[in-house]
Amino acid sequence: MIRPIMRMTFFLQQPSEAATPDDLPIAQDLIDTLESHRATCVGMAANMIGQRKRIIAVLDDGGRTIAMLNPTLEWGKDEYEAQEGCLSLDGTRPARRFRRIRVSWLDTGLQPHAQTFCGGVAQAIQHELDHCNGILI
Repeated sequence: MIRPIMRMTFFLQQPSEAATPDDLPIAQDLIDTLESHRATCVGMAANMIGQRKRIIAVLDDGGRTIAMLNPTLEWGKDEYEAQEGCLSLDGTRPARRFRRIRVSWLDTGLQPHAQTFCGGVAQAIQHELDHCNGILI
């Protein structure tokens, strides 16, 4: 189900709780909502649809949606300054990001993954991880 975008900064600044198997419907809603905003958005976190759970969804380089439950940044390399926008906030803001990252997570089948990402996908993942931690750009 497509959910409205949360814009209340107080809510968005609250750290998210670990996702459980009971939260899989939230992951699907997040995917549906990201798909509906595909033209203007490359990633979303569950708190952006009003759910304080550690779930993110991003578009990969092939345009496929990857949903991640309890994602963890294992490492990052080649830090740089970026300008980012967010559906939950007006305008753009500076952010420090890594060009290359390694992330571990569970997929929607609750299977573990670890993968290295770079470029725009890595930037989107880091932005959404910030959301999970209550950090707004």
